[in-house]
Amino acid sequence: MKSNQTARYYTIVLSLLLGSAIYMSSCTYDVATPNVCFQQDVLPIFVSKCANAGCHNPIDFKEKLDFTNYDGIMKEVEAGKPFSSEAYTEISSGSMPPSSHTQLTKLEKTIIKNWIKSGAPNSSNCNTCDTSVYTFAARVKPLMDKWCVGCHNTGNAGGNHDLSTYAGIKTSLATGRFLGSIQHTSGFSQMPKSASKLSDCDLNAIVKWVNAGAQNN
Repeated sequence: MKSNQTARYYTIVLSLLLGSAIYMSSCTYDVATPNVCFQQDVLPIFVSKCANAGCHNPIDFKEKLDFTNYDGIMKEVEAGKPFSSEAYTEISSGSMPPSSHTQLTKLEKTIIKNWIKSGAPNSSNCNTCDTSVYTFAARVKPLMDKWCVGCHNTGNAGGNHDLSTYAGIKTSLATGRFLGSIQHTSGFSQMPKSASKLSDCDLNAIVKWVNAGAQNN
């Protein structure tokens, strides 16, 4: 009898431990994200995933929402309260973006959530510009993933430009339009579309990578 009670006790303890492990694993991305910067971390997510063609930008202006700038985003944000902010609840529930569009990652959702929880400040220049790093893997690919792949990916290559892979970026460079577009040069389609251009630090990194031979490094 006593052995049965002991076995039952250990079964309960094991169940609690397993439950805790599952709970903790489900919260892997729901952790503090220090130094979240609106201009560098939050805005790129909205521009790439929410403001693409037919959605929330000044040209299409779907539902009169413009997610290409701070003021437009804040119309759907209640500072300090992510679960009272439609900009967060729509993406956390999976309602937005539509299933036909590139979805936000768990980490991207957490970045937005924690930015709102911190008061949704219009912060910029939060990180020091490192001019020594301009390789494809460490600098260029992350920038494309941040700002561009929502519109320019393998399944939805806006303007026939796929910026989600090295080969696609090289092809775009070969057209002679890539640098002019991201630098907002007159006569070129400005990218990101309907949004401010990338920071001088980011643009300089891309130009240095191109001038060094645009290698897959």
